[in-house]
Amino acid sequence: MRPSHLALAVLVAAVWGVNFTVIEIGLDHFPPLLFSALRFLAAALPAVFFVGRPKVAWKWIVAVGLVLGVAKFGLLFVGMDAGMPAGLSSLVLQIQAVFTAVIAALTLGERPSRTRLLGMLIALAGIAVAAVDEGASGPLGAFALVVAAAACWGASNVLTRKAAPRDALNFMVWVSTVPVLPLLALSLLVEGPSHDLAALRAMDWQGAGTVVYVAWITTVFGFGVWGLLLRHHPASTVAPFSLLVPVFGMSSAALFLGEPVSPLRWCAAALLVGGVALTSGFPRRPHTATAPPGTSGRGSVSAVQGWITRCARRTSPPSRPAPRGRRVPTSRR
Repeated sequence: MRPSHLALAVLVAAVWGVNFTVIEIGLDHFPPLLFSALRFLAAALPAVFFVGRPKVAWKWIVAVGLVLGVAKFGLLFVGMDAGMPAGLSSLVLQIQAVFTAVIAALTLGERPSRTRLLGMLIALAGIAVAAVDEGASGPLGAFALVVAAAACWGASNVLTRKAAPRDALNFMVWVSTVPVLPLLALSLLVEGPSHDLAALRAMDWQGAGTVVYVAWITTVFGFGVWGLLLRHHPASTVAPFSLLVPVFGMSSAALFLGEPVSPLRWCAAALLVGGVALTSGFPRRPHTATAPPGTSGRGSVSAVQGWITRCARRTSPPSRPAPRGRRVPTSRR
């Protein structure tokens, strides 16, 4: 990977990590469900007019939109609004790799290897340590909501693997059109129209900036650059950079929000990141010369890798058969 692409990969991981700090700031301006609805509205418009028509069946777009957009982000935003710290949220969400592997084993018949099972156990140990740390300083109910959000993320990963989108950015933009109305309806029902209207009327440049960041920077820019990197490099080269997301998430939360990082939390981070790395199962080198880059092994099952492995498979140039010699026309009798 050349230096410019290396810098872009780290930049995307930083953008996705800082996103949790921005969400925390945005929750000071909006109710959580309304904020989530605005995030998807801004991600879909006007990008939906520039990415082209959907390249997968609508059933997959709707399914992923409901599970990822409504359930996962709804639970995440509500959990963070209920007191889950931004840095810890960026870390705990990585348990989605374990949920993805378990759901894939149950629904797709993918049998996890011993290494992947070991990774699951290590990641779960990290979640247990994080729960102990959060239980000593914050609400466990909010912690449980973020874990539930990670489970929904894992389910959406499996749905995305079934959809096998050829263009991750196109898919994500169209998926963003689905959750807007359900989230708005839930916000009106749960948070109340008066609360929503008051938040919209009081919106200032900081509140608008958080919506722009979580929608355009993390979604349009982040997935656009990620797709660019995958067109030039195998998934096994790009995927490991996603493990930097909780590092940037915890660091930015400590820097901008003053969130303390206890020794227990660093221990949980080490266990979770290490366990997720094993659970994700980065593709290994192909054993034969005929295997195209990024298609060896079982592929990734993590949140980002569940998409990018498919993208790498779809975007790798197809092998062409060797040209045959021209047939010499035979004389007619």
